Amino acid sequence: MQPLLHDQHVILRAPVQAWQGPDGSMGDAPIHGLYLGDIRLISHLRLRVGGASGEHVAIAEDAADRAVFVSLVRQLDDADADPHLRAVRTRTVTASGLREGVRLESALADPLRTTVEIALSSDLAAMDLVKSGRSGDPAAFELAGTTAHWGRDAVRVAVTAEGARLRVDGDLLVLTWDIELVPGSAAEVEWRVEATDARAVVTAPTTPVPWSQPSVVDDDRLRRWVERALGDLDALRLETTRAPGEQFLAAGAPWFFTLFGRDSLWAARMLLPLGTGLAASTLRVLARFQGRESVSDTAEQPGKIMHELRRDTLEIPGEAIALPPLYYGTVDATPLWVCLLHDAWRAGMPDAEVAELLPHLEAALSWMRDFGDSDGDGLLEYVDETGHGLSNQGWKDSGDSVQWRDGTLAQGPIALCEVQAYAYEAARHGADLLEHFGRDGTGWRDWASRLRAAFHDRFWVDDPEGAFPAIALDADKRPVDSVTSNIGHLLGTGLLDAAQARLVARRLLSPALDSGYGLRTLATDAGGYWPLGYHRGTVWAHDTAIAIRGLAAEGIAPGPLIDGLLSAAAAFDYRMPELHGGDARSAIGRPVPYPAACRPQAWSAAAAVTCLDAKVRNAGES
Repeated sequence: MQPLLHDQHVILRAPVQAWQGPDGSMGDAPIHGLYLGDIRLISHLRLRVGGASGEHVAIAEDAADRAVFVSLVRQLDDADADPHLRAVRTRTVTASGLREGVRLESALADPLRTTVEIALSSDLAAMDLVKSGRSGDPAAFELAGTTAHWGRDAVRVAVTAEGARLRVDGDLLVLTWDIELVPGSAAEVEWRVEATDARAVVTAPTTPVPWSQPSVVDDDRLRRWVERALGDLDALRLETTRAPGEQFLAAGAPWFFTLFGRDSLWAARMLLPLGTGLAASTLRVLARFQGRESVSDTAEQPGKIMHELRRDTLEIPGEAIALPPLYYGTVDATPLWVCLLHDAWRAGMPDAEVAELLPHLEAALSWMRDFGDSDGDGLLEYVDETGHGLSNQGWKDSGDSVQWRDGTLAQGPIALCEVQAYAYEAARHGADLLEHFGRDGTGWRDWASRLRAAFHDRFWVDDPEGAFPAIALDADKRPVDSVTSNIGHLLGTGLLDAAQARLVARRLLSPALDSGYGLRTLATDAGGYWPLGYHRGTVWAHDTAIAIRGLAAEGIAPGPLIDGLLSAAAAFDYRMPELHGGDARSAIGRPVPYPAACRPQAWSAAAAVTCLDAKVRNAGES
């Protein structure tokens, strides 16, 4: 089964992440380990002092890449009620591995001679194997003095432990230090891991953080969320080996620790209030991978923006899914790329940098017309033609995310409502860019007008509460009548008039969608609703933030949704997960974790900046 994450602890510095229990040990939960990219370097890790494990009393995660674990060593302590001997482990993840100091602190009245022992093992398992709840074959260690080496394929790992004795015990590598403590003293040992992957497709950034640091003074919850979010976003920064020097944000840890077109675009868009640097580099990275030809196996098409980049084919056991290392199965990344280019330009991205991307802009616009609208009906739709790709290719990409109100799954090709909004905005704003640089944008304005007319002719449906946009059109061009959070993405794009925007806002703020901790993905009156359904009732922070952004753009106060996210952020210690349960705030006094949610997740963290920007704009207008 897929490992659960909600009660485990992670520290990270992309492309490395470490998952452990509250005492710092690894191996008690299937997700545990130290990872470089999609490869697990260490699968089990134990600390023993005097031949026994300590008793955990505290963990302090004072940075995204650092944690301190405190344990008592009572097996070596005296008989006094106060503890007089403890171990303090300071673990720091680096972009190439890990370093850890173990400090043994004594308040004993007598000298102490003992040992500190680190035992570890490695299975070098791929992340998709870990995600399926399985492990790999044990690695074989080679010893050379105070260093141990191991590896497989293109991955090489080295552990160095100065002053330690190294030995191999079955599948374990054991590091042992002899310690002498005089009364009232401390002793510290250190060990470190360094790893390389010659086949890596992503690597650590080589340039500084490309955004400014905002000042938040009037709301303690928002201040704490923004501070932790920006620390996590710093730790999620990556570059590709194909485009060195160009940063983007990894989608999330542990499952999506790489480049995702849609996620990286939305996260960069949300961070525009802090500068255009991340947006510009994200645009250039994705332009480097923009499709050039039609390849059915990867879903590549000319002008199309990619979905995800991996080291190897990603296989999902039991789901008949096998995604190639560079996969293009997304319908929304291409119009979102155009939207980000326009927004970054409006936010101050230099004309010279924008001009360099104009050929990619024209290719992306052409993809919407020539490939995105595959049947010529004026709307963008998708269907998996590979036979092993994603059946749904919007942001709600699980297999059961598009369903009728009675819970029946819609059959594709599918035309999602929010994708029409992205495409409409992209065509109009793409025309603005073309005309600014002396090119003709008239044709794209006409195309956008036809799309808008087609949308309003086909997507609107009614129920006893009134009119609302359907989530999608199915293969027979019927509007799929479930009420979903997707409609929040229409706001602020220009696709709706003022009256229609108010109708959408009323739905979003209704108890059926607003849980009190953010927007549910599916309304509670739908047959398929379940508060822990991945896209069938859970709350995604970024999804709610997009609605907040749209409401603010339409001049409609988003305060209740902002308060809901702030309350959720506080409950998750300001590290907002990928998603959480959709239970009503009035029913359960805190948000329920979705136990396999990524944490941190780029667009969930970036949602903090969207809330900050909305509050700042609202204060300025009032």
